[in-house]
Amino acid sequence: MTSRTLVLALRALVGVALLVAPGWAIASTGDAVAHQHPSLGALLAVSAVAGAALLAAAVVGWVRRDAGRPARRRVLRAVGTVVVLVLGAVLAAATAWLRPFPATQPALDALVSDDAVEVQEAAGWYAFVPRGAEPTTGLVYSPGARVDVRATAAVLRPLAEAGYLVVALKEPLGIALTSVDQSASAIAAFDGVEHWAVGGHSLGGVAASSFAAAHDDVVDGLLLHASYPLGDLRDADLLVTSVSGSRDGLTTPADVEASRADLPPSTTFVEVEGAVHAFFADYGPQPGDGEPGVSRATAQAEVVAASRAALDAVAGD
Repeated sequence: MTSRTLVLALRALVGVALLVAPGWAIASTGDAVAHQHPSLGALLAVSAVAGAALLAAAVVGWVRRDAGRPARRRVLRAVGTVVVLVLGAVLAAATAWLRPFPATQPALDALVSDDAVEVQEAAGWYAFVPRGAEPTTGLVYSPGARVDVRATAAVLRPLAEAGYLVVALKEPLGIALTSVDQSASAIAAFDGVEHWAVGGHSLGGVAASSFAAAHDDVVDGLLLHASYPLGDLRDADLLVTSVSGSRDGLTTPADVEASRADLPPSTTFVEVEGAVHAFFADYGPQPGDGEPGVSRATAQAEVVAASRAALDAVAGD
């Protein structure tokens, strides 16, 4: 195989990968991509267009010859081709990795509005709005990394049924740390709320802790679900509740214990016996997680109870 043939084959291979990655992400998650932050759909589109372009370039390359080009120009083309192929491979890998864990049916069922809660979908979030009296306390919630925002619904909706406004963020590319200040836009959109808590699951809680630390003049509470703070919050003027699972294989009990040193002394710690990382939302099992010792329903009931108590404290502050 000549070097030219090898380059064309690699170009075609990377092109196929760039097309397959977004196709697989969409085909394997149903309508999940359509309900995430628009940046994810944009990434999938860019990957598909880049893949089509590389495949077209490979086809054209089969019928063109570079033999008549000056040697210096051939070298420059070769270097440029290598750079494009490396960037294309990285883009394909990132596109595949960012595929969201899709919400399962219990969460999708919780997205239906009824007489108690109106579920609103916007470009940047889902809002669970209590019907009746205007809520005076709210929670802005960041899902875990690559988790379908809808997967949080069954855990968050009961908080709205208790009278609290809850906003679940659609994070750019499904990664909360890409936009730590995103909570500010949700808070601004619901300006009738007097007391705010922010929180999140896993990496979402890490991002929420960073926002809370920087905005403790606006934020009264921090709710961590299988998570820990980003930096030292020992002196922060926040009501903090940390809810974790005793069998979590990703945010382990040791991780939660270590987080005590960075949280206010008044922090409330609630460990749900037998719960694993994926029990804090409804998106199925997660690689690297522990083995549960309790049912998902039982664990989530405890998570909801601890979360409601946290919001009760913020409302009464």
